[in-house]
Amino acid sequence: MEEICQDSLPFAPWMHPATRRLPGIQPLDMGDWLVRDEAFAAQMALRDRLLEERREDVFRALPEALTAAEELLQLILSRLDDSYRRDGRRITRPDGVTVDLEGDYPLIVAARLVQEDLCLLDQNGGAGEHILTGAVLCFPASWTLAQKIGHPMTRIHVPVEEYTDNMAARVQRLFDALHVDRPLWRANALLYHDPSLFQPRREDDRRQAPKGRANYLRSERQSLLRLPQTRAVVFSIHTWVVPWARLSDEQRAGLDIHPVETAGQGA
Repeated sequence: MEEICQDSLPFAPWMHPATRRLPGIQPLDMGDWLVRDEAFAAQMALRDRLLEERREDVFRALPEALTAAEELLQLILSRLDDSYRRDGRRITRPDGVTVDLEGDYPLIVAARLVQEDLCLLDQNGGAGEHILTGAVLCFPASWTLAQKIGHPMTRIHVPVEEYTDNMAARVQRLFDALHVDRPLWRANALLYHDPSLFQPRREDDRRQAPKGRANYLRSERQSLLRLPQTRAVVFSIHTWVVPWARLSDEQRAGLDIHPVETAGQGA
């Protein structure tokens, strides 16, 4: 169990009617797309280590994802602030780690620059459901990349009871209507006993009801944006893990009124 936690939760989705309801989609200002918080150095060190030691578990890409991955890397590079120092093909992050911009698959390079996990989704021939074509997923909240890569959204969400046929149709319409200049975001929340960021869970690994009150709240801000050239959709995930004691009094009181799900035994 490795504890990498933020000092507070800046946005509690259960506190707002618009984000409490599924899917809770909201418009996103691109200036707010990439978030760097107080856990940046620790989360990035963990991502670097996972990519080095467990690459097959945290990175997958289909051949058709390459062009979109290259486009995403260039987009991220264009949005980095002055705390990043670039010298030719190398860039030094705010935590002092230098990344070779040509030293690995572009999606991995992109994910080593920002705090978000990065997923790419695209349509097969421009029709039908979007398929997960590539991802760097170092902080999975109870799902396993190997089981999802190459699959459409309905197949990806098989274990999620709330992801009904109606919800799947709504999400696909949302993907189809996603404009390059109109990114979107949503947020979730889940109570955990284990603060570890890397928590994969296979679809057949059923959750068991935990005992006692969970000690951590985990929240993801999930953003959707369309790349202008390849038209692929970027699904980025910024993860907060906050000890129960660091939630505000108002946030804890809100959970009594609008409780969120608690992850299963051991999670």
